[in-house]
Order: sequence, then C-alpha cells, then structure tokens
Amino acid sequence: MFENRLLKVHKHYSKLARRQDVACYRFYDHDLPEFPFAIEWYNGVVHAAEYKRRHGMEDEEHDAWLQACKEVLAKVLQTEQEHIFMKVRQRKAGRQGQYEKFAEQKVERIVPESGLNFIINLTDYLDTGLFLDHRITRGMVRDEAKEKRVLNLFCYTGSFSVYAAAGGAAEVVSVDLSKTYLNWAKRNMQYNKLYDDEKHYFIHSDVIEWINDIPANSFDLIICDPPTFSNSKRMDDTFDVQRDHVALLKKLLKACDDGGRIYFSNNYKGFVLDKDSIPTHLVKDITGVTTPFDFQGRLHRSCFLIEK
Repeated sequence: MFENRLLKVHKHYSKLARRQDVACYRFYDHDLPEFPFAIEWYNGVVHAAEYKRRHGMEDEEHDAWLQACKEVLAKVLQTEQEHIFMKVRQRKAGRQGQYEKFAEQKVERIVPESGLNFIINLTDYLDTGLFLDHRITRGMVRDEAKEKRVLNLFCYTGSFSVYAAAGGAAEVVSVDLSKTYLNWAKRNMQYNKLYDDEKHYFIHSDVIEWINDIPANSFDLIICDPPTFSNSKRMDDTFDVQRDHVALLKKLLKACDDGGRIYFSNNYKGFVLDKDSIPTHLVKDITGVTTPFDFQGRLHRSCFLIEK
C-alpha cells in the first residue's frame, strides 16, 4: 500500500518539479494514516519525518518498521538507503517548538533553489533548515528588495535574508533568539557570496522585546513568520500568535516607512487575522498565491501582505 502510494505521488510531484525547475519539494504528507510521514526530496537525498503517534510498537519493532519503510522508499526512488534520512517528529504548537537537537551525528548538504544555494542539515534537527512551503514567498521578497531596508524577524536559517540580499537590498537585518540559527543564516549568506558586514546584520535577541525599540520608519520591507506559541526560558512572557498578532503588527507598521510592506505568516491552523484592529486598510490574504504546487491542499499556513 505504501509503495503504491509513493509510486503515484512521486511520479506526479517529480514531473511538476521538473517543469518548474524545482530541486527540493515535498511529495508525501501523511497520505496514508498507517504511514504518517512528511517526505521531502532535496536534490538527490530524502528527508522523511515520522509524525509522533501512539503506534503501540516496542522500540525494536518500531525500528524494524522504520527500516522496512526506508527500504520501500529506496526502491521507489531508485536510490541508496544511505541517501534517506528518517526521523520522528513531534506534533508541536509552533515551528519554534520543533527546533530541538535530534542527533549528534551531522550530515549537511548544499541544495539549490531559484539560483541560490542553502545549507541543509539532514540529521541533527527535526527540520532541515529550509522551509519548502515559503519558496514562492521568498521569490516575491527578492523581486521587490532592490534598494530596500529589509528586516527578517524570527529569521531561522536566513533564507529570506539571502533572497533579499540577492535582490539588491540596501540593508538586511536578521533577528532570532537562537545563536545556532543566526550562525547558520550567516553561513547561508556567505556561501552565496552575498555577505557584506556593512549591510547585513545578524542580531541575537528575543524578537518580541527587540521590536519595542525599533525607531519609526526604519524599514521598507519586513518579513515576520512567528511561532504559533512560544514560552522560551529566555523570554519574560509567552507569545500566542492568535492572541498577540495585532499588537505585533502595530509595532511593525510603526517600524515601516510610508509605503512599506510586511509579509506576515504563521502556521496556526484556524488562524483569523483581526483586520479591523490593524491600523491600515491595505491588507491582502496571499495564502493561495504563495502556496507551492507540493503543498496544495496540505498546508495550514496563512500568509498576508500588509502595507502602510
């Protein structure tokens, strides 16, 4: 059953990927309840993350089951098993909750996307370092970044920052609470031969606190993809995207210059943007147009373009 499903979906998505010149894409996402994986192709290697569940198997039995699944994947994709990396992931409230060390071994690869290159880690963490669902949004940022002052909040590994720099941004400021991800972001910038220490700044800080001190009219373009919920030990308070998004966006609009734009997204299923409380009438839901072919019907992310 698993093999037949993989044959069907991989044939379909790989064909679409070739047409669009996409090297990294998701081709399976919990399609069958008995095989609860998110499986992604990264230019020749495979990342298969099993969703946490009550499978009722003992550890040895579960390991054997995972190995059997890996063998099926290798057969369908006609690749070696050492090119397939399998993990167990938690269903957590927000992306930040997934950022936990997974293993001591480290396997990195460089993968291409739209003429740029990104470092992915296939072993150490539950995510690879490149969120494939924002592929289109990243391209939109690059297209409008020229001579803009760009702020990337909750920047993770800096893929939006790299796209902005590639688009000719006058300045790119990347902010995150994790030093690990900030260093990764800087490496991505350096690998693409874009890094300029007079234009590109990587700031280690709690975003929610840091934005309180941004001078008005400081940026032309802001990217903000916060966690659904965060209660980090390094934060004084909790953050809930549904409860707190209006206060957050008010601060970001103040930080924007006139005519500035904010790309705001989050992964909270059922998220409702409180448009009436946001001090601008220029709010556009761009979820549909920013959803790539490999996430159609599978994505709970919301994405909005907000202009000042």
